Amino acid sequence: MNPGRTGPVSRVANERVTRGGFRAVPTGIWALGLGSMFMDTSSELIHSLLPVYMATVLGASMVTIGLVEGVAEATAAIIKVFSGTLSDVLGKRKFLLVLGYALAAFTKPVFPLAPTIGWVFTARFVDRVGKGIRGAPRDALVADITPRPLRGAAYGLRQALDSVGAVIGPLLAAGFMVWFADDIRAVMWVAVVPAFVAVALLMACVREPEHVVGTTSQASPTLAGVAQLPLRYWLVVLLGTVFTLARFSEAFLVLRAQDVGLALGHVPLVMIVMNVFYAAVAYPAGAAADRLSPRPLLLAGLALLIGADLLLAAATSPWPVFAGAALWGLHMAFTQGLLAKLVADVAPVALRGTAFGVFNLVSGGALLSASVVAGALWGTLGASATFVAGAAFAAAAAVGLLVYRPSRHPEAHGSGHQGRDGTIGDTTEERH
Repeated sequence: MNPGRTGPVSRVANERVTRGGFRAVPTGIWALGLGSMFMDTSSELIHSLLPVYMATVLGASMVTIGLVEGVAEATAAIIKVFSGTLSDVLGKRKFLLVLGYALAAFTKPVFPLAPTIGWVFTARFVDRVGKGIRGAPRDALVADITPRPLRGAAYGLRQALDSVGAVIGPLLAAGFMVWFADDIRAVMWVAVVPAFVAVALLMACVREPEHVVGTTSQASPTLAGVAQLPLRYWLVVLLGTVFTLARFSEAFLVLRAQDVGLALGHVPLVMIVMNVFYAAVAYPAGAAADRLSPRPLLLAGLALLIGADLLLAAATSPWPVFAGAALWGLHMAFTQGLLAKLVADVAPVALRGTAFGVFNLVSGGALLSASVVAGALWGTLGASATFVAGAAFAAAAAVGLLVYRPSRHPEAHGSGHQGRDGTIGDTTEERH
């Protein structure tokens, strides 16, 4: 029987699973989410201070900061392709998951020790290598251990917990900046502890199913298997790329806050505001993605990004920056879990890790381009031009999404049914 086709009995079972809410989400998702929370506490503590650290302590230019951020994220994206494919070939994901987190943990002491921008660049590079190693196997593992009707909720929950860490990290940064009298290097040492807690938690609590790569698909789990990914998958990749181009590095939110006069010790509050809204809405938005067509959720995400960019462009005081950061967080909540769900729904089971790796590779290249352009616009035309350009691109993406009309008869593929789970358009009916 085709696992993507749902009959009356399986539909009833799916509805029961969906109604279970938090209780129905597998415990492995909670373990992955808590591990992400501790690591993100560590990473965001550092990242909430890093742009200012590079600009004020190390004397880096805005273009250099954009390049550092873009290259770091692009590196993670490139590594994800290979780690995702390797997890498909091995049929195991936990080893790569833990390895990636451990590598990131060991880079944390480098940031406060860095005497030059070169050290920071190297640490960010290695840290993102760790992220690249863990990213695709982790995203694939979420799909491996979660029933299909709960995938949106599972991705939303993991990202919500991740965002809780992204709230705690900047809060700790702000508190310790006061405690250590704005000594950024001293504050960065605090980040070492939660990073190693995350590694220990994942080693002890994460379990993966007996089989990771399925036997129901004829796809080959190698890099050559990329050619076997279906057209509908590449449409999701294109969609994710456009969204990433419209949203450059969050480092520019921190820099905008400082630019409008927010005190150095309060700068981390911007990331706190963004991630409070991200964490609060990520799970409900993910659960909604299990029941609704993707199009309205994606359009809502783009509208929120346009509003955020316009507020940030017009800001002359810290309050509009905080409001823009809140809308930015809502945009992330509406789009990131949904895009991950779309990838999981359209990718063949045997190529699930590869599919996430390729998706993140392309998105990472888009982030590099967007961040470098944002830094160049900031350096030549000013901060407002950076955010106006972001709003314009997001508006163009929204127009494209409105104009796009998917085929009512998508091609068949090996990962499941065609309706609301994978189609980018408005179709919500089940296909039988």
